[in-house]
Amino acid sequence: MSSKYDVIVIGTGPGGYETAIRATQLGFKTAVVEKNKLGGVCLNIGCIPTKALLKSAEMMDAIRHAESFGLDIDGEAKANFEKVVDRSRGVADKMNKGVQFLMKKNKIDVHLGHARFTAPNRLSVSPSVDMDGNNIGEASELEATHVIVATGARAREIPPLPVDGQKVITYKEAMTQRVQPESIVIVGAGAIGVEFAYFYHNMGTKVTIVEVLDRLVPVEDQDASRELARSFKKAGITVLTSAQVLSVDTSGANPVATVKTKKGEEQIEATQILSAVGVTGNIEDLGLETIGVKTEPGRIVIDDFGRTNVAGVYAIGDVAGGPWLAHKASHEGILCVEKIAGHDVQPMDRRNIPGCTYCQPQIASTGYTEKAAKEAGYDVKVGKFPFSASGKASAIGHPEGFVKIIFDAKYGELLGCHIVGYDATELIAEVVTARTLETTAHEIMESIHPHPTLSEAVLEATRAAYGVPINT
Repeated sequence: MSSKYDVIVIGTGPGGYETAIRATQLGFKTAVVEKNKLGGVCLNIGCIPTKALLKSAEMMDAIRHAESFGLDIDGEAKANFEKVVDRSRGVADKMNKGVQFLMKKNKIDVHLGHARFTAPNRLSVSPSVDMDGNNIGEASELEATHVIVATGARAREIPPLPVDGQKVITYKEAMTQRVQPESIVIVGAGAIGVEFAYFYHNMGTKVTIVEVLDRLVPVEDQDASRELARSFKKAGITVLTSAQVLSVDTSGANPVATVKTKKGEEQIEATQILSAVGVTGNIEDLGLETIGVKTEPGRIVIDDFGRTNVAGVYAIGDVAGGPWLAHKASHEGILCVEKIAGHDVQPMDRRNIPGCTYCQPQIASTGYTEKAAKEAGYDVKVGKFPFSASGKASAIGHPEGFVKIIFDAKYGELLGCHIVGYDATELIAEVVTARTLETTAHEIMESIHPHPTLSEAVLEATRAAYGVPINT
């Protein structure tokens, strides 16, 4: 006998569990299948526990600069690395229990184990092993009118960086290991790479970043990349851009990376090497080929509402391709299930998905970069406001960074915004909402921003774009 549902969601990361909750709200009998731990990568070994680590790093940095706030601290502040990691794991465990509560509250059946398609509307579930090494689940057969794949992604591996989990590691080991490395080479300067660079540096590890492209966080606006590079270099982090790891020798006590730089080849030895070269979707061993679901390398092919080429089968989040962001997955999943319910929903505006990087200074952005806007044919007005001119930023001791905002010169359309600075990831939501509402520059200037706040920088940057700056 098999259990029958209206909707089954495979995977319970933010995309999966929020989609399941929305499905029950819409009146669907819903179940989830999870082969690991409820909450997926994000809650357990991803975005939530890393933010806990980064907060410890930020606190460590603040203590080191306590004197600048008029505070005298006797003795040298030291990081207890094991306790820092334990705190992070505690936060993750709490969030995991929160998802368990939400499943019960919303009367969603939870099936633990590994799901595979045997037909478009049928799943075979077998026992699996979770990230803690525990055997979970039992064999069962499930049926559903609609099956949504939300299996997420994992760290991508490249030939020069064979991961062994000890000398060459991924983000999973980087956030859960309890022995601090004396030195670390981080390969890849995207969000994952620069966040771990900030964390390990402030814990006292010697950090070197190697990025094959010509700048840090290469998907961001060039001004944001330059600002972060200045901050990292000033802090003492070694930054190598336009540099490529050719090979890694792990035969000795410490791994040695051979890196091709502008000056030629050099060998860099470190306690560990962290591979942060991106992620790839978990499309394997799901039975997708059995039912004929179309895939491309590392992702399931979908339309604007998560539908695959097979009726009744959908995919959302990281497994369906980038940007690999939890909030994108959640939004995509809710659109998918609302479309299934017959609601009149609009496709996700992929240009207005905020990107957030949580090192300090933080980086947050949405919409066009200045370069992309010009390449798209816009005549642009660009305004920039430095946090060094912000009273609030100076008061809290974080005058680094800026707000850069881009408008269409003809109609005043808000095309994009790029923020570097303290709490940048909190500030970007104002701009995302403004773009959703098709807000113009003049409407932003007419909106009263509270003083003193960091959010005033959005207003001031807008004024600067139109040649009427007040505080610069």
